[in-house]
Amino acid sequence: MDNTIPAVALRGITKTFGSVVANDHVNLDIRKGEILALLGENGSGKTTLMNMLSGIYYPDEGQIFINGEEVTIQSPKDAFRYGIGMIHQHFKLVDVFTATENIILGLEEKGRLDRAAASKKIQEICDLYGFQIDPQRKIYQMSVSQKQTVEIVKALYRGADILILDEPTAVLTPQETEKLFAVLRNMRADGKTIIIITHKLHEVQELSDRVAVLRKGSYVGEMMTRDTNPQEMTNMMVGRQVTLNINRPEPVNPKPRIEIKGLTVTSPEGVLKLDHIYFDIRAGEILGIAGISGCGQKELLEAIAGLQRVESGQILYINDDGKAEDLVGRDPLEIQHMGVALSFVPEDRLGMGLVGNMDLSDNMMLRSFRDGRSVFTNRKQPHDLAEKVVEELEVNTPNLSTPVRRLSGGNVQKVLVGREIASSPKVLLTAYAVRGLDINSSYTIYDLLNQQKQAGVAVVYVGEDLDVLLELADRIVVLCGGRVSGIVDGRTADKNEVGMMMTELGGSERIRAMEGEGLA
Repeated sequence: MDNTIPAVALRGITKTFGSVVANDHVNLDIRKGEILALLGENGSGKTTLMNMLSGIYYPDEGQIFINGEEVTIQSPKDAFRYGIGMIHQHFKLVDVFTATENIILGLEEKGRLDRAAASKKIQEICDLYGFQIDPQRKIYQMSVSQKQTVEIVKALYRGADILILDEPTAVLTPQETEKLFAVLRNMRADGKTIIIITHKLHEVQELSDRVAVLRKGSYVGEMMTRDTNPQEMTNMMVGRQVTLNINRPEPVNPKPRIEIKGLTVTSPEGVLKLDHIYFDIRAGEILGIAGISGCGQKELLEAIAGLQRVESGQILYINDDGKAEDLVGRDPLEIQHMGVALSFVPEDRLGMGLVGNMDLSDNMMLRSFRDGRSVFTNRKQPHDLAEKVVEELEVNTPNLSTPVRRLSGGNVQKVLVGREIASSPKVLLTAYAVRGLDINSSYTIYDLLNQQKQAGVAVVYVGEDLDVLLELADRIVVLCGGRVSGIVDGRTADKNEVGMMMTELGGSERIRAMEGEGLA
């Protein structure tokens, strides 16, 4: 095979959604046997471009060449026929099926139902590249990294030579990330072509061979990874000089605002999510919550916000006068009527945080419509707030009348964070506040959280990026299996140690040590 011919060549690719131009005559070559990092701000068209390559969208204009031959890709089935597989952020697996059953699901080849033969082939793929999964294990019994492995093996099983990974390390621990990178390097050595979409520039430097940058739907250039650095990549994405520095001012008069005592939460199905956890949340500081996906972070914040039924324990809110009131058993409206100024940025942006079919102004009004003193709703203040959020957070939207479901995920997140901060809370709970945000927007959010901290707000930050947690948070509570496996000082904590605490219980000694130092 001629290695001078690109594995993928995109020529003049254009895609519009109504009046929004997602991709504007993009030309891009992707070489055989390389790891290409595709970078850009939110709404720059990265995922849209890859969705056209993987058959989810069809371009309005342009041509796609695979190994020098022009092809038409109208569905994921077509993409697989040309050796292209995409691993999305949200896995497309059937929980009650085994790994093998998920991998062969939907295949039409002869002998597709021979599970023994399929399991053998899957094991051969795993041995070749260094994957570690049990083909007979059911999906619901797997960790997030194991589920991701199944998705990658599923693509390889179907003959993919070109793999697209969208935010592949978003929910992985440092140790799991290193394992994934080792596998991807093995795949590259075997001649596979890999494209990663990510906002983690330190991982781009560690893994990729080349970087391609999109800005506002247009291709603006490329560079060899060895010849660049995060600052240069960010400037290229944004189109101007950007400061990459997370400030961490000292806590402002820290005092307990919420005390969690013996909190136990179970899911409606009876699964234990939080198991007798203890810690406090202090005014004037940022408390980070670390843990692999599904370790109780979501349930913790929802319990504090009055959205999750509590099995036992206390959530004590400490007023400015030192009086403590238990929030357990109270819904969000009751908590508000108690005079507790609490804002919550949930993980589910459109399901819980915003109404997708409503425009920006109306979504701002969701916070204030009960404050009206007449039967008529005051629309001016929400409209002014929407304008302020769009301007200060640089929300990319055609206008304020645009339904939020039409915005990119990152811009939806900006709207939600901006609205919650604007309500002047005393407690700000954030679940993955920068998930899906580009680096420039992420630093804007970090700055906003620090502003809240300096104003005396008790800020809780649940995040996926340990590097950010260690730079931003004053203290970090580490969850593992619904229990607190450690509480560490963000200024002195070791990344690998925190990663181990996320995957191993037995942190009681660490907790006692932290208590002795006044951290727990």
